[in-house]
Amino acid sequence: MGKCVNHPDRETSFLCMKHNIYLCEDCLKCRDPKIHCKFRSSCPIWFMEKRGGKDIDEIVKEEKKEYTVLFKPDNKEISISEGATLLDAALAGDIPLNASCNGKGSCGKCKLVLESGTGKCEDTPLLTQYEKEHNYVLACQTIVQSDMIVKIPEETIEKKLKIAGMGKEVTARMQGLVKDISLMVENITLELSQPTLDDSISDLDRLKRGLTKNGCDVSRMSIDLKVMRELAAAMRDDNWKVTVSVTRKSCSTEIVRVVPGNGRESSLGLAVDIGTTSIVVYLVDMADGTIVAATSAHNRQAACGDDVINRIVCAEKDGVKKLSRMVIATINGLINEAIDSVDVKRDRIDNVVLSGNTTMLHLLLQIETRNIRREPYIPSVSAFPILKAGNVGLKVNPVAAVFVMPGPASYVGGDIVSGLIYTGFHREEPMTLFIDVGTNGEIVLGNKDWLMTASCSAGPAFEGGGVRWGMRAEDGAIEKIIIDPETFIPSLSVVGDSLPRGICGSGMIDLISEMLKAGIIQQNGKFKADASHPRMTQDGDEKAYIVALAEETSVDKDILFMESDIDNIIRSKGAVYAGFKVLMNQTGLDFSMIDRMIITGGFGQYLDLDKAVSIGLLPDIDRNKFKYLGNSSIAGSYMALLSEKYRTEALEISNRMTYIDFSSNNQFMDEFTSALFLPHTNMEDFPSMKGKF
Repeated sequence: MGKCVNHPDRETSFLCMKHNIYLCEDCLKCRDPKIHCKFRSSCPIWFMEKRGGKDIDEIVKEEKKEYTVLFKPDNKEISISEGATLLDAALAGDIPLNASCNGKGSCGKCKLVLESGTGKCEDTPLLTQYEKEHNYVLACQTIVQSDMIVKIPEETIEKKLKIAGMGKEVTARMQGLVKDISLMVENITLELSQPTLDDSISDLDRLKRGLTKNGCDVSRMSIDLKVMRELAAAMRDDNWKVTVSVTRKSCSTEIVRVVPGNGRESSLGLAVDIGTTSIVVYLVDMADGTIVAATSAHNRQAACGDDVINRIVCAEKDGVKKLSRMVIATINGLINEAIDSVDVKRDRIDNVVLSGNTTMLHLLLQIETRNIRREPYIPSVSAFPILKAGNVGLKVNPVAAVFVMPGPASYVGGDIVSGLIYTGFHREEPMTLFIDVGTNGEIVLGNKDWLMTASCSAGPAFEGGGVRWGMRAEDGAIEKIIIDPETFIPSLSVVGDSLPRGICGSGMIDLISEMLKAGIIQQNGKFKADASHPRMTQDGDEKAYIVALAEETSVDKDILFMESDIDNIIRSKGAVYAGFKVLMNQTGLDFSMIDRMIITGGFGQYLDLDKAVSIGLLPDIDRNKFKYLGNSSIAGSYMALLSEKYRTEALEISNRMTYIDFSSNNQFMDEFTSALFLPHTNMEDFPSMKGKF
């Protein structure tokens, strides 16, 4: 602000940058309109003089046209200003579209079909040629330039139904896991007596008195200032009938919300498994434990690297906030999908459990990770207090209680603790070897008396990373392979009974085992088959086996398996097996003393045990001892979501585990080197494989 050069008694904010003088509204006239001025393009004085003295906001409002966008199939019509995107229109109309990249055009999920009208559409490789020919657009990359009619694609509607349907399937598997439900946030309905001259205690004391009568211990109860500010209105709006949300912590309770009335809908909860590669979300009815929707997606942090070390390096370079935003965007996109599939309000979600490895949880919560990869490899936090969803960034009720699974070490985290809650072998006598195979291979050995754990860097190969045609076990993934030893022609089993577009982890294990058995490769992983064979080809300098011919695929290209792909798988399986051996040696046990072996992780669902043993991934023990239990991390999260017993047990498990660090363990490197062979350099470890190759 300054004094007008012509009217010194007037304060004004209009400054002529060329002459460094202030002009009031009556003097808004450029002094040198014919002389070049480098400030003119951004000069409010010049702008307002040319526009007749109108305020800039007023001019902008006049110049922007309003258009209508009709969204099918619900025929919801939204008014939006010119220049806004279709995603803006959807958000304005509360029309749920999944945009997990926050409108940056990098996830390709906010697809719409443009039926009429014109819009400026940015070109994107995330739409196929077919989709472009049939007027598909990305909502976040399409600027509204006229009245428009758009349709939510059929496949999006089908996915919505699938997400709700998956909830029913999962509920059937989880039925009976939790007997007694005890929530972190409990919604308590109260009918309080009205104040009188004889009963003139404060509103808060009246509320606490009502809670005490309801069986709540208020001796260690706190309340947020925001809730206190809203207390008077909330208690009087419905004649002293209120619903109080109380968060139960380990040593205290907190009143997090008070709303008028007693008719609040039942509470919902979220169980979330934050994997390095994939994220899974269950939406749960907290009244009876029913999973009403289940959905999953690729972790957007994968753009920063396939494994946790690369994520930490990226965080050191760009900051933990960047990676936090990426994972939060993925989770919130999945939350949107889940609540949209069953048409519920997000503010009903007031209980959340998060599980994941130590790095993933630190990055999610914007906690520094650099020391996780530096000796002596110490995380900032191993056990977390109850958090609030609003502080974490989750798009649910902001006061929802968030329980984060504790983890015993930098490279064995809450996902493994969650897995033990589900499998329960830490409560039992049999000696158990547990392996969760993902980007890392986390191993636990023990029983009810003791637990020892370690992590081996298996790499992302089993989840598709580092393998040219590798992918997760989703529609189009080759999951089972049998190769004719005479012709080398493979018989393929594909997820979803569709045309193949890649190979998942179980398919890769089958493929290497079958190639070894048929003599296509040697035990060192190098190709043995003649390069002129019809199923062999050359890709650049590398020999490759043709898994599927272009005309047999949905990508119109040959699906190949290269020597570098084989090498990646051998290194991954070698790290896992070396982890088994070192952990067994540390305890003085051998594989004959193992009563059972539990395998968890997404890729193991269709794992052929004999083939996994034949390549040296799993120990050569009685096949009846193996048991596959799926995604144990999300299952344990679900159990902890519903029960205080399992939330308490999670901390006990974490504290019981003895962690063995392989990073500076010479024995691990020796075992790893020995395992870089199919199945192993020491065939005494694999008696059932002797003479087969």
